[in-house]
Amino acid sequence: MKKSLLRIVAIFVAIAFVIGIGFAVVPKYAKAKSSKQIKIGLSLATLQEERWHKDRDEFVKAAKKLGAQVLVQAANMDDVKQKEQCENLISQGVDVLVIVPNNAEVFTSIIDEAHKAGIPVISYDRLIRNANVDLYISFDNIKVGELQGKYLTTKVPKGNYFVFRGAPTDNNATLFYQGAMKYIKPLVKSGKVKVLFDQPVKDWKPEEALRLCENALTAAKNNVQGILAPNDGTAGGIIQALKAQGLAGKVVVTGQDADLAAVKRIIEGTQTMTVFKDVRLLAKKAAEVAVELAKGKKVSQLKGVNGKVYNGKINVPSILLTPVAVDKSNIDKVLIKSGWFTREQVYGKK
Repeated sequence: MKKSLLRIVAIFVAIAFVIGIGFAVVPKYAKAKSSKQIKIGLSLATLQEERWHKDRDEFVKAAKKLGAQVLVQAANMDDVKQKEQCENLISQGVDVLVIVPNNAEVFTSIIDEAHKAGIPVISYDRLIRNANVDLYISFDNIKVGELQGKYLTTKVPKGNYFVFRGAPTDNNATLFYQGAMKYIKPLVKSGKVKVLFDQPVKDWKPEEALRLCENALTAAKNNVQGILAPNDGTAGGIIQALKAQGLAGKVVVTGQDADLAAVKRIIEGTQTMTVFKDVRLLAKKAAEVAVELAKGKKVSQLKGVNGKVYNGKINVPSILLTPVAVDKSNIDKVLIKSGWFTREQVYGKK
């Protein structure tokens, strides 16, 4: 009887001990999990254009406010380097990988590798093609092209055009072109407009745009009235070529990104317009959803997903923001009042 009582007491003590350990361990484990800082990998194709510096800085700032650390890599438009950098970010144990692809077609293996490690992948600004991307966040890039094309055809409803496309490795360039041609093609078909030049600009390089424009001007004997420039960097190269021929300010030139140099060209009259994509909003939203995915939320649970974009393999859930056309008439309203630039930056001290 005595042995039985001792046995029962021993069992109760053992149970109490286990329960005590359980209560001691669970809070400690929960605390460790909640205190683990989220790591986000941000792979940038380039920092060539002014805008990518803003994307990076705004993304890092927004993520930091949410308690996340961002590991940033920039590949200088080198496909091999960018893939290696992504592999390095995966090996560092990032919770989410955010990629701005230089070449939209080469990331299938990287995304597969990330998924094997349990890491979701966000395609930022430029769509990664033919891969199982978890989320795409950008502006409505067809709309960007539509704004450029509508502006150009309104200002120059007849005459000769040069059409510059963005980098052929960038899916966005295709979308910009599609949007712009919705307005240009009908005028070509009617005979009101002749497209004397239509080529992509490798790697979005201004010096390449300069070279191509010089050749196009020579072939056309300087007879051009409108130029579709896909972004502000290429517009800068194109305008340099126009200046050499005394044509700067006489030819309508589009753009995109609202770079400060482009805004100053718009004020001086050598560039006609740009498309403003407020990357502060884009970067902030991307940081928010990256943190939510890192915490285990599903893409279907994210706020702001407003469409799907086919990438050649799947319809990628997407968050698409709205771009705005900017010219001399609304620089103050759109760019200065929003805080994108100060008045002093745009107009200089008065």
